[in-house]
Amino acid sequence: MNQRFRHSADSHAPIVLWIVAICSLPEVLFTLLETPLFGLPELRRTALVSLAFWPHIVTEGWQPVWPGQSMAMFVTYAFLHGGFLHLLFNMLVLLHLGRECVARLGNWGFFVLYILTAIGGAAGFLLLSDSPGPMVGASGSIFGLFGAVQYWDWQRRRATRQSLGPFWKVMLGLVLMNVILYIMVGGYLAWQAHLGGYVAGFLIARLATPTLRHRASRFH
Repeated sequence: MNQRFRHSADSHAPIVLWIVAICSLPEVLFTLLETPLFGLPELRRTALVSLAFWPHIVTEGWQPVWPGQSMAMFVTYAFLHGGFLHLLFNMLVLLHLGRECVARLGNWGFFVLYILTAIGGAAGFLLLSDSPGPMVGASGSIFGLFGAVQYWDWQRRRATRQSLGPFWKVMLGLVLMNVILYIMVGGYLAWQAHLGGYVAGFLIARLATPTLRHRASRFH
């Protein structure tokens, strides 16, 4: 990574910090209100009912609680989490991958990538899961960032005739990570959203940066 790219990645990613803040604020508030000091768990439940992804609203005709929920939930779920550990893991990965994506796509491009991969994650969950929900978490978008970064690595390696071995090793690592997490949480892992987000991120990166020359022009 050249110095110019490194400076851009480290210094010009406010959208990443904004998304971290927007994801973190609800979890902090819910956790605080659930303590004995307040004893108000209802807010988290209300948020889950209103903003989580409920596949049966689409597949079984469940009644939305507010107009537009059936469409908005494809995005709103990605800003809620099931607890601090869930939030912490996703936000650390977001900070790690987000700066590179911003450096390649710009702040608004990154925002579009985040939203579209959230939709891709929800679509994957809708198509591959028979769970009635709810599903929450930024991991659909997080794996979308993995997909985008993986595409750029694949593109660079093919253009420079380097081995694709490291690409496939990362791919295998992502699969193993999902298997381990699936076992650790007793099957309560929305791997379908991970897959949907990854595929969406890979394809979006392919459309946004079709050639190395086009990609390089975005650095200037």
